[in-house]
Amino acid sequence: MKKYIIAIVSVLFIFTMPFVFTEISASYEEPYNILENPLPWLVLITFLGVLSMLIWLVIAALNKVQSLEDQKNGVSPEESKNNFSIWFKETMHKWTNAKEIDQEEEIILDHNYDGIKELDNSLPPWWVYMFYATIIFAVVYLVRFEVFDGDNQITEYNNAVAEAKASLAKYKETATDMVDASTVTLLTDEKDLSRGKAIFNLNCAACHIADGGGSIGPNLTDEYWILGGGIKNVFTTVSNGGRDGKGMVAWNKILKPIDIAKVSSYIISLQGTTPANPKQPEGEIWKE
Repeated sequence: MKKYIIAIVSVLFIFTMPFVFTEISASYEEPYNILENPLPWLVLITFLGVLSMLIWLVIAALNKVQSLEDQKNGVSPEESKNNFSIWFKETMHKWTNAKEIDQEEEIILDHNYDGIKELDNSLPPWWVYMFYATIIFAVVYLVRFEVFDGDNQITEYNNAVAEAKASLAKYKETATDMVDASTVTLLTDEKDLSRGKAIFNLNCAACHIADGGGSIGPNLTDEYWILGGGIKNVFTTVSNGGRDGKGMVAWNKILKPIDIAKVSSYIISLQGTTPANPKQPEGEIWKE
């Protein structure tokens, strides 16, 4: 029963993992960028590792079955070696260049230390090929960055930052909720002003009074402004806060940029209205 459960789980794993990998990859813009998105690669490596282990287990099981069958038929182990075992052994010998134990007499060096002898093994071919590859890489790297003056790490960093800023600016142009002091515009739509009024009554009315006449905070209905009027200045003041030590707190940690734009537009719309108890003017007259 246990074998059947393992087989069913293995089959389900093999058939479901490609779909999982596809779904995970679809959630990233650059799914094959291992530095930015390591999760797809982790899933792929895990899948390939488990698949390789299952294949190895199947081959080992088949070899075991074949070995038992040969023993039953009276075939000697030397005669029962299958082609895969021979190929695997020859391949490992080519890549390691190792001597069999019974052939080590050929590579024993003359000297010894207290009876401890040393073998004159040659370097494994895989190591030698990798060493050659590093030499080729070093030559290409030297020519690329020293002879042809390729971009160094600082230049690549600056280019990446410039590209990121350009992408961010492009995104801000199309993103409705992504505004700042340089891109904010006065909103006049009734729905936006209604949202701005709700935000004002919830967060600002305690200091400025619901009609904007001012209490702890200044009067928002006259033409005098402490930190400048206009949508850009008001947006900056609401976002970053008022004067150090005695001004309004910064709301950019609490309100979204689009909500700051809406409440700022609502504050501008209070200009010229008549509050019940207006506070005395503060600041200077602002003109666009």
